[in-house]
Amino acid sequence: MKPAIISTILFLTIFSQQVFSTTKPTALQVIEQLKSHLTCQWNSETVDTFKSGNPDDEVTGIAVGMFADMATLRKAVANKCNLVIVHEPTFYNHLDNTEPLKNDPVFQQKIAYINQHKLIIFRFHDHWHQTVPDGIYVGMISKLGWKTNQTDQSMKFFKFEEQTVGSFAQKLQEKLKGSQLRIVGDPNMKFTKVALAVGASGSQSHISLLNSQSTELLVAGEASEWETYQYVLDASMLGLKKAAIFTGHIPSEEAGMEYCASWLKTFMKDVPVIFFESETVYQPTK
Repeated sequence: MKPAIISTILFLTIFSQQVFSTTKPTALQVIEQLKSHLTCQWNSETVDTFKSGNPDDEVTGIAVGMFADMATLRKAVANKCNLVIVHEPTFYNHLDNTEPLKNDPVFQQKIAYINQHKLIIFRFHDHWHQTVPDGIYVGMISKLGWKTNQTDQSMKFFKFEEQTVGSFAQKLQEKLKGSQLRIVGDPNMKFTKVALAVGASGSQSHISLLNSQSTELLVAGEASEWETYQYVLDASMLGLKKAAIFTGHIPSEEAGMEYCASWLKTFMKDVPVIFFESETVYQPTK
């Protein structure tokens, strides 16, 4: 082969490598990579879909968090992240149905900001829970430091040295800074057995856990006050050894999305991945 031809081939090879190395993945390609690293199959019926933007746009950065609220969106823009991956709805209902909101001023201003900055929002809820192990529970158990207290592989049951609900709540508050814990039942009740229910898994799930012989104290995210709250109160008043601590929805799951950002970094090498912690929702009274 002539030297000139060899030089041309080498030039084209180097040039193509440089072009390839500077090409950013599209949002759709990022999500396809995400899917390929899960242990569960992707379901066709799911809330895990794009909520805004063009999935074919190249990704400049990935913002990860609990909500695509205005604070998170502004942080994403400031950090040049145009793909926002969040665990919960963006438009105030589980299915992100925007039809009832089309004339709402809050929705109109929010969507205008999203469109102005060409933000691509993707919800990652169902499959992050369905992958094995559940990504939210992995992150939360790590943050709480409860891994050595697990009694089985479900990541829901734990055993601790005997202590009171009140003292346990104080330690939990230190781990979940910014949360406003609620104790239901007797804070002086002594216990060793704990069940964990992140997010808003519902009263049926809570009551099922409370009925387990492996549960004396339920630590949960949130519930309707006329459901699990009343069940635990009645149980306590009837002399049963049951109590609950409610942390609030965000504190009960947010570490799972922080773990999600770390997990994404293990295979997303071409774009930065940044976790954004939620700002405090409830303001203290003066």
